[in-house]
Amino acid sequence: MDLVLTIGSVVVAIVAIVTIRYVYAWSNPKCNGILPPGSMGFPFIGETLQLNLPSPSIDLHAFFAKRFKRYGPIFRTNIAGRPVIVTADPEFNHFLLRQDGKLVVAWGMDTFAKIFQQAKQFSSQKYHRSLILSNFGVESLKEKLLPQMEDMASKTLVKWSNQESVEVQHAATQMTVNFGARWLFGSDYEGAPLDATQMYMDLPEGQMCFPLNFPGTTYHKCLQNHEKLRGWLKGVVEKRLASPNRGHGNLLDQLIQDIRTETNDKEDAIAQLLFGFSFAISSSTASTLALAMKLLFEHPTTLEELTAEHEAILKKRDNLDTPLTWSEFKSMTFTIQVINEVLRLGNISPGLFRRAIKDIPINGYTIPQGWGIILASSGLHLNPTHFEDSLSFNPGRWKDINPEVVSKCFMPFGSRMKQCPGADYAKAFLAAFLHVLVTKYRWKMIKGGKIVRSPIINFPDGFHFKIFKKKT
Repeated sequence: MDLVLTIGSVVVAIVAIVTIRYVYAWSNPKCNGILPPGSMGFPFIGETLQLNLPSPSIDLHAFFAKRFKRYGPIFRTNIAGRPVIVTADPEFNHFLLRQDGKLVVAWGMDTFAKIFQQAKQFSSQKYHRSLILSNFGVESLKEKLLPQMEDMASKTLVKWSNQESVEVQHAATQMTVNFGARWLFGSDYEGAPLDATQMYMDLPEGQMCFPLNFPGTTYHKCLQNHEKLRGWLKGVVEKRLASPNRGHGNLLDQLIQDIRTETNDKEDAIAQLLFGFSFAISSSTASTLALAMKLLFEHPTTLEELTAEHEAILKKRDNLDTPLTWSEFKSMTFTIQVINEVLRLGNISPGLFRRAIKDIPINGYTIPQGWGIILASSGLHLNPTHFEDSLSFNPGRWKDINPEVVSKCFMPFGSRMKQCPGADYAKAFLAAFLHVLVTKYRWKMIKGGKIVRSPIINFPDGFHFKIFKKKT
């Protein structure tokens, strides 16, 4: 009996020692220098739970606010099992964005990395950027997309005005997803045997979650949505490949032409890219549009000024039925200020994601190679040091704003040096929609309107509006 007790005591001691060493190693990661201040949280879990707790305000999420106050603008943490540095230091963020490919590379948490992974044929970020710019960049906007956006907005608002109420985020997602799909592969999701709109809306929830793949988890739901959407898109690709006529002039035709060799995963590879592009050009645009309608409804003076700008555009036309032109879009000074202010307050994404490919020194600290980095745009956008009275909706602040504040502290689409190639597309879509909305319609809130961050901005009760056509 004594021997059994002795062996048991030894086993318990060994387990305790191993556990203590593991916890110590977790809390004090290896670093060729001094890590930025912060906490790694609990083993395995990190600080993921605190990050995903809903924060019932448009203000900076409590997770970031508390840590910036305690540790300063740069701190370390662990999210979903990954060591991460969070930074809201404008100078350091500006520096990092100039070091893409040198000190850092684009990165995503495990959930998004799995869902948005690209096939080897399309692994080049340069190729992705070129595709977006050639199909959705300024030249395409000038030549064809802008009037089509206006037409889509007109048809959508007619439909909305005939309904008792519209949940704007869902309806706007449906509009932006279908519009993008028509230009991506010449069709839309309306005939698909799945609720593509809701699936695309659910995807952002998985951006910061644990990569646990079993029923009931957010990650499992994201993977299921991804498989269903990609499966349907694969069918679209197979149908196009089997068609003798591929002269549709859209991005799908370009992808088919770019992959000249027949491979087993050709259809899957193209479907995956279409899926990623559909998400990228729809999700943030729809959420921004919904938030814009709420904020404009709550600020009638701003709405009046916006309406006046668009009515002035119509008065200058010889023919009111003339489609929206690029020069008219470029004249929408106040409209762009409104869009910028909605983007600043909205912070649809928690930030830009990078991974260190070398040890990076910063202010006496070291960011270890392999660590993730979140450039927390919300920490800049909602900082009263950069934006006075930062929680107020004030488009007028953009009239005389310091250019350095814009270049280093406003990054809804990344930095100017490496801005998201879809930035012009998103702003043009929003401007075209607002043009039709304020000149032909008025709206009022029926129910909903609550905003929470978790840390991605969410509208749990939706924005339910009644849309009225203006009397002529």
